[in-house]
Amino acid sequence: MNEAHIGATDSNGIKGPALFLAQFMGEQPPFNNLSDICRWAADLGYRGVQVPSNDPRCMDLKLAAESQAYCDDVRGICAEAGVEITELSTHLQGQLVAVHPAYDELFDNFAPAALAGNPKARTEWAIDQLKLAAKASQRLGLKAHATFSGALLWHLAYPWPQRPAGLVDQGFAELARRWRPILDAFDEADVDLCYEIHPGEDLHDGASFERFLAAVDNHPRANILFDPSHFVLQQLDYLDFIDRYHDRIRMFHVKDAEFNPNGRSGVYGGYEDWVNRPGRFRSLGDGQVDFKAIFSKLTQYDFKGWAVLEWECCLKDAAQGAAEGAAFIKERMINKAARSFDDFAGGNTSEARNRRILGLAE
Repeated sequence: MNEAHIGATDSNGIKGPALFLAQFMGEQPPFNNLSDICRWAADLGYRGVQVPSNDPRCMDLKLAAESQAYCDDVRGICAEAGVEITELSTHLQGQLVAVHPAYDELFDNFAPAALAGNPKARTEWAIDQLKLAAKASQRLGLKAHATFSGALLWHLAYPWPQRPAGLVDQGFAELARRWRPILDAFDEADVDLCYEIHPGEDLHDGASFERFLAAVDNHPRANILFDPSHFVLQQLDYLDFIDRYHDRIRMFHVKDAEFNPNGRSGVYGGYEDWVNRPGRFRSLGDGQVDFKAIFSKLTQYDFKGWAVLEWECCLKDAAQGAAEGAAFIKERMINKAARSFDDFAGGNTSEARNRRILGLAE
């Protein structure tokens, strides 16, 4: 086993640190195959990896859904390198479950080239991909899965022109119709489907998640991937979000961001590139997210998932961000107290003693 894996701390709640591989896969070693990139991650101090299921350098999703032997081999590759798989991701495939025609050409890049210009076939492919991911996750022994909801309504987020009565409800009803069979497939696999709350998705804040949850009849597998960076860019209270939705938060992306508005540009960004936008993703510790408070909140609510670094930064190099990220996460993990700090002063108790203290003794 890789030495970097040995001795890495683990809390009795949040697990980590882990790394989302999507932004690091490439054509050059060690980033061009699962074994080498896992060793690289373990050498940096990561204990887990979140795997993009659409990247053939990482895995064959169809084969993983069909073959337990193949899944055992994939797990073995990761274990030999010194990490374990935390979750699979279908961010790109999930996006294609629901695409408004205005985005068809842009999102054709997320699907096989043979499906370009055929939105119906592309949607059917995406739904099949999610169902394969449910089976693959089950075979890999995973309990949560990362995805996007897609969007039929995102272009209507700002209410101009005025939205016709019933339009939003109808949009969420259709979104629920498409996702309900997928949620059922994940329920059958005993895996939570976690939607990343993200601009560009119909599920982009708490209010939109609530609409979707109601439309799928509070489906037990409709859960949340919490990423505070997107809350900073939208100017949402990410700590209050945890208080409100902690019972549905089953995944955690540790990603930093900053928001520096001015008289020229604000939340919408003015069509600027990432470097010049007021809202920018940053490497861990370089932004404005209060991760100490987040780890405290998640620990308070007994979150037992993985703390997964998703690296995105418009300034810092990826290798530096990854190298710094493992220690950043590890330093903020909390071993939850097994007993109250003032237990030593409590003394013995009984119902009779409590009654005497309350002045109720006969």
